[in-house]
Amino acid sequence: MSRTILLIGGNSGIGLASARLLATQGHSLIAAARNPGPLAKMGITVQPFDALDPSTLDLPPMLDGLVYFPGSITLKPFHRLTSDEFLHDFHINCLGAVAAIQSALPALKAAPSASVVLFSTIAVAQGMPFHASVSAAKGAVEGMALSLAAELAPKIRVNVIAPSLTDTPLAAALLNSEAKRDASAKRHPLQQIGDPEDTAKLVALLLSDAAKFMTGQVLRPDGGLSSVRTF
Repeated sequence: MSRTILLIGGNSGIGLASARLLATQGHSLIAAARNPGPLAKMGITVQPFDALDPSTLDLPPMLDGLVYFPGSITLKPFHRLTSDEFLHDFHINCLGAVAAIQSALPALKAAPSASVVLFSTIAVAQGMPFHASVSAAKGAVEGMALSLAAELAPKIRVNVIAPSLTDTPLAAALLNSEAKRDASAKRHPLQQIGDPEDTAKLVALLLSDAAKFMTGQVLRPDGGLSSVRTF
């Protein structure tokens, strides 16, 4: 079944992998991002959207889905984090999502059944040093998603994907050598780092009728890191 889906961001990493998968499934995609980028080269209409200074979106009367991809990784010792850095992460990860959802809400409500997919991080469920800022921001996303899942039921489902380290441009500095990649993989019970194509399949699942009985959930494609110990 073809759906009309709004992608916020999506020019790299999990977002681009998701756009490619959804396009092959025959969905009608529109996007909002800082730059046209690869999405425009795929033939997707891209309008301007900056998570740090969000604007009202020009949308069709009805949307079946919305996926918010923008994110950040600010890794610093807590004592070195500034209030501006906390606010920067909060704006990108949470307030940008708020603006996008509020702008799209009338179109989502017009659909017989709609799905919103947001992104968090393993660092909310699994305490990690140097992640205080991004964990605070993504923790807010998870809390907001649960509230919206209750408020917007039964017509709009709201779910969250919380990956572990995934091989994307956002994580490039953490995976820029074989030694780093190997060490990162070995931290996970499944002995690998995340693949954006695998997470894209979860995005497609949550947008589809296969997940029509799921809302208020946090899915964790994290190689078992948040819940499994193998020693």
